[in-house]
Amino acid sequence: MEAVIYFSRRGENFVSGRMEELLIGNTEAAATKLAETLGAKLFELEPVTPYPNDYQETTKQAEHERQQQLYIAYTIENLHLTDYETIYLGYPNWWGGLPQIVVSFLQDNDWQGKTIYPFCTHEGSGMGSSVEELKQLCPTAIIKAGLPIRGSRVDRSDTAIKNWLTTIEA
Repeated sequence: MEAVIYFSRRGENFVSGRMEELLIGNTEAAATKLAETLGAKLFELEPVTPYPNDYQETTKQAEHERQQQLYIAYTIENLHLTDYETIYLGYPNWWGGLPQIVVSFLQDNDWQGKTIYPFCTHEGSGMGSSVEELKQLCPTAIIKAGLPIRGSRVDRSDTAIKNWLTTIEA
């Protein structure tokens, strides 16, 4: 079985060179499209303490979390990871890699025999080092080719998602 698991942040975001208030985070939008295309179950990874609405405050906090390698407490409702063999893991590229909340989630779970397809949203940095980080954090999982989606284009990402799914299924 397949699951789409994602972390996303609503609120003020940097989009196409300017600040914009997002009611739905870019990664959430991409994850929803992906889950609908796959017919897969969708799970949201949420921080126990929400990130600030202000973009600059969030980037400072995310940088601090990454530098200090902090554990971020999270919730994820009704996920029984043992029920899924294939995981599509979505996240924003923060400071060139995985947000610490995603790192915390990965460290808390057993990835033995799982196949992970990463996808991320970004505003110019692509996948960054996130695939390499995934391989280090989940050495017993199979990490497949990822899909970077520019956050400012997430509303037009249906074709990119379908093309990615076609290439990874080949």
